[in-house]
Amino acid sequence: MIPNIHRRHFLKVSSLASLSALLWSFSLTERASAEETASSQPKAVTTTEILVIGAGAAGISAARALQDDGYEVIVLEARSRIGGRVWTDRSWPGAALDMGASWIHGIKGNPLTELVKKFALKTLPTDYDSLLTYNPQGRPLTDATRHKLDTRLEEVLAEAAAWGEELDEDVSLQAGIDHVLAKWDLSRQERLELDYAVNTTIEHEFAADAAEFSLWYGDEGETFGGGDVIFPGGYDQIFRRLAQGLDIRLNQPVQKIEYGRAGVKITTHNAVFEAERAVVTLPLGVLKTGTVSFAPALPGSKTAAIRRLGMGLLNKTYLRFPEAFWDDAHDLLGYIGERKGEWAEWLNIYKYTGQPVLLGFNAGRYGRQLEKLSDGQIVGAAVKTLRTIYGDDIPDPTAWLITRWASDPLAGGSYSYLPPGATEADRETLAEPVAEQLFFAGEATSTDYPATVHGALLSGRRAAAEIGEL
Repeated sequence: MIPNIHRRHFLKVSSLASLSALLWSFSLTERASAEETASSQPKAVTTTEILVIGAGAAGISAARALQDDGYEVIVLEARSRIGGRVWTDRSWPGAALDMGASWIHGIKGNPLTELVKKFALKTLPTDYDSLLTYNPQGRPLTDATRHKLDTRLEEVLAEAAAWGEELDEDVSLQAGIDHVLAKWDLSRQERLELDYAVNTTIEHEFAADAAEFSLWYGDEGETFGGGDVIFPGGYDQIFRRLAQGLDIRLNQPVQKIEYGRAGVKITTHNAVFEAERAVVTLPLGVLKTGTVSFAPALPGSKTAAIRRLGMGLLNKTYLRFPEAFWDDAHDLLGYIGERKGEWAEWLNIYKYTGQPVLLGFNAGRYGRQLEKLSDGQIVGAAVKTLRTIYGDDIPDPTAWLITRWASDPLAGGSYSYLPPGATEADRETLAEPVAEQLFFAGEATSTDYPATVHGALLSGRRAAAEIGEL
């Protein structure tokens, strides 16, 4: 539909399943007391050859490659589970709901497809053209209106890109869109429709508002062909199998990373680990907070890259109903609201699993606003939208799961993007090893496939290969 724009809903902490985040957010007084008690006691020291920080897609793939090559490896994971931003919730009977990554984006040549075949996992395709979109009054758009909207979006983006090429410095995508629309005579309804298209096609894709997103470099990376697939049994199946046989230490939040001629020393909340080298797969959102200290400090070029790169947000709200009252034949449902980016896109889980569940997405600004609300307020806002479409007599949901990835101190957001002023070179700098002792991986370090699970997985393999070349 839109040139060079590909679906990449990647990541996202449910209120029900956010225990790890909640454990980190107890009062400052309690935390300080606990840390003081822990620091006053000698910490056990464990020695190995390679340490991997983080048991997400990048960390597990790095550890798997290194151990298969004969290295002695220990993986340190802050959470009580593996997977990082790949996280499947199974608290509802008969349901495996992905709170973070949902799709393999492009199955042809994708390394994840190889693992799906190896582990004999079930996947189902998503047809993004199987979309039923409703206007603010709750009436479905005609095919003609949808086609006209698609064409208009293409024209706006093309004109904005052409204008951007004339500029001496990067600006936001929204600035480009506003420049184009200043010369267009759109009705209020046409502008609402265009805002919806920008939100669901671009802002959900890149987990950032158009006002945060680089006009020059935002649409980055490469894609695999063959369409996208989803896991009815949960995305975590891949990494639970890939992690088998690895030495993974859970509940080990890293506090300090020291490196020098003697090797690497990593201090967690309750232990010390020493090794010759380490692979660091901390999410960009965590690196931005500085909660993990480095001694000596990371090079200035790397800290500048961390500062310039953006950490986006795409949150999920799962609603379970007594029965499926919606148009269950479609993969996706869209809503053109009076306010941009509010409950604009829904995935029909019923079509994949037979469970009466809808999944609503909210990105960027509105996604951050929702994190400040209670579960009841969020569910109320979601149901209000659904009742605009389907009528006031639809049932209340019987259960819900809500993610708050920006508030999760072990993630700091969903996945990375390029804001104005950032370039692909910043990802390359973030990926560069330091002193042949610290090696960096994670989706934010990938120039070819940023913000994807396969990008994270390949980055872990790349870091392992860099160690093997020494």
